[in-house]
Amino acid sequence: MPGRPVGAAGPGRLVVPDNIVILYLPRYSLELNPVENLWAYMRSHFLSNRANNGYDHPSDATAIAYRAPTTDLLRSVCRCDCAERD
Repeated sequence: MPGRPVGAAGPGRLVVPDNIVILYLPRYSLELNPVENLWAYMRSHFLSNRANNGYDHPSDATAIAYRAPTTDLLRSVCRCDCAERD
């Protein structure tokens, strides 16, 4: 069932302190996963619309794309409104 807490401890066995809030996300919610946002950005800005000149070209392009993001870029692309606190 989506939204139901299940894990290694089993359903209903996890004791959560009062100062911790658990946010249950729906299953398969790619738009809420910051890593998926980063991969979409990398594909659209660095890895798409390329003509490969040889076998090593995709590997080189991936290495360049891996090194390209800055800290500010990661913060803006991977920002998740549902996880921010007031």
